[in-house]
Amino acid sequence: MKAQASELKREEEQRKEEERIQVEEAKRAERKKLENNFEYLLNKSDMDWQKYK
Repeated sequence: MKAQASELKREEEQRKEEERIQVEEAKRAERKKLENNFEYLLNKSDMDWQKYK
């Protein structure tokens, strides 16, 4: 019984880890797509250029 519970717990942890990795990869792909979108970069950029002098 204890071994079965630990096996289920391990499987659940592995499933959560795989799900987390998929979400992370999706975020990375979305960020890469947005970084290639010039309009997004213009809207996101800081318009205060005085501090870069």
